[in-house]
Amino acid sequence: MGVEVRLSIDCGGASTVAVLAWADGRASVLPFDGMPFLSSAVCVDSDGRVWTGQQAWQAAEAQPARLVPGPRRPAEGELVVDGARVEAVELAAAPLRRAAAEAERVSGGPVRDVRLVVPAGWGPRRRTWMRQVAHRAGLAQPRLVEAPVAVAEHLASTGVRLPVGSFVAVCDVGAGVEVTVLRRTAASFEVLATVADPEAGGASVDSTLAAALTNGRDMAGDGAALWVTAESARLAKEALLSYPAVTVPLADQPPVIANRAMLDDAVRPVVRRVADLTQQTIAAAELSARDLAGIYCIGGSARLPRLGEAIAEQTGITPAVVAEPQFVAAFGAAEAGSASHGVGVAVDVPVPPVRRAIGIAVPGFASLALIWQCIATAERNSALSLHYWVDFNWGGLALAAVFALLGCLAAGTVLGSLIAARSPTPDIRTEGGKVSVGILAAVSLGAAIAGLYAVVTSQYFALPVGSFLRWALWPIVPIVVLATAMAVVAARQWRTPHGGWSALLAVPTGSVIAAAVGMGLIQYSLTAARWPNLVMWIDLAGRVGGLFLGTGIVMALVTPLMFRVILAVPVSVISAAIVGAPSTGILAICYAVAVAVWWMARIWMRVVHSSTAPFRAADGGG
Repeated sequence: MGVEVRLSIDCGGASTVAVLAWADGRASVLPFDGMPFLSSAVCVDSDGRVWTGQQAWQAAEAQPARLVPGPRRPAEGELVVDGARVEAVELAAAPLRRAAAEAERVSGGPVRDVRLVVPAGWGPRRRTWMRQVAHRAGLAQPRLVEAPVAVAEHLASTGVRLPVGSFVAVCDVGAGVEVTVLRRTAASFEVLATVADPEAGGASVDSTLAAALTNGRDMAGDGAALWVTAESARLAKEALLSYPAVTVPLADQPPVIANRAMLDDAVRPVVRRVADLTQQTIAAAELSARDLAGIYCIGGSARLPRLGEAIAEQTGITPAVVAEPQFVAAFGAAEAGSASHGVGVAVDVPVPPVRRAIGIAVPGFASLALIWQCIATAERNSALSLHYWVDFNWGGLALAAVFALLGCLAAGTVLGSLIAARSPTPDIRTEGGKVSVGILAAVSLGAAIAGLYAVVTSQYFALPVGSFLRWALWPIVPIVVLATAMAVVAARQWRTPHGGWSALLAVPTGSVIAAAVGMGLIQYSLTAARWPNLVMWIDLAGRVGGLFLGTGIVMALVTPLMFRVILAVPVSVISAAIVGAPSTGILAICYAVAVAVWWMARIWMRVVHSSTAPFRAADGGG
């Protein structure tokens, strides 16, 4: 019967770490050969026996061709070791088998709760292979814990503030390197992106340092000298982290002096590559560095000189090297799911300010005012009671439909943000996800209101509904398409824009007011009683309405004041010049296109520029 302990094993490319955790919260690293870790290298004896740890290196001195330095790398079927075929699973199982034996010795019985640390980038095939390795090693059915998740769990349990909804990057620099960006949920951590390079870690530094120590001498034909030099280079690398110079014994030649300058030369390309991978991973997660709660370095090579400087130069954030970086993943895996693991504190989601209600009210009232004016001022005509028609402002109907859709979109965005801010379960759907639902609902409601305008108006005037539907629905189609695209973008993105989604998608109320006033004045100039003493003023009202409508178009197209002034003059003059009954529809469509461009700009901000600059929303008057 198994004892109530948890065994966590992190079988890395260079070394294997095992942690034994008890139910009372105690945890300790299991020792091997007097060291707190076990070398992952194995050596296959001539009789098929597999040696591990220091015994493997000792056996390799006599049989260097039988040393396998990295048995964890999955292989199909068998490996050829010095002409003999050996099962790859058996080689990878040897370090795990020894860790299990040591755990059983310390705990006094077999351990049933086993966790294996695996890279976040491993897919189903490699994970299945790792379970087969565990079974061959005699372990109980293991729970696979991704290394960056284990690290983040450990950080959270040791007091590092990682609120729910926050993001963190973990740089695992061991024999190779794997950089992962995670998002904190209420239950655990979610991997957003991971990028790995097996040639960019400590093994590459060892190889470069070994070449420098031997002056580039080719030792490919001398297996013993090759492994002795490799081990000497590794030990020299670790010693140079604390001392300015060390004496390094080499095979078949006198000892040489290695200094910090040699280590710096060997490290330089590696730390640059790690920094590049960090930036690539952040970008792959659709985030920017300023969105991160921190960058944490772990692994046996996490203390490489200038690593922190390189990452800080690339990202703008100085990374923190976790205490005991070589063991933290194993500790985190042992803690994963334990009762002592803390529950995250919810991250603050920006609450939409009260002024966002203006963005809902203004287009809503403008829409109702325009549709009322269009219906109330339309002129009914008939010829000899045989032909009946209505002089109707199609542009007013189109603009009323656009405003109705804008009001619904503003309401959907604000309500989605409010629900996200007040939600007791922020891990179920992000603010962007809730805003996405709000946008889709608003699109449906806005299109329904536009269609309702068309149906009610056609019934009121007893005319066919076709023309009314065309003018109510076609102008809003581009806005509907782009708003739907924004909903998809919002649902896919974990990062909340600067000021919240309600700030990013705040309706340009100044543009709505200008366009509504402009169309109202144009409608007045077309339908007012043209008394001789008022004709000039009525015509002037129409021209002023054209100026206002042109200004509204420009305010929707651009935000900077200088650009608005430059564009407003020609656009307003042109719109004022073409004011007339036939042109109201053209002006309304121009405004609908301008609003569609406004939505397109918001999508551009989220998809292209979201990782380079924060969005700063204009005030509601924009």
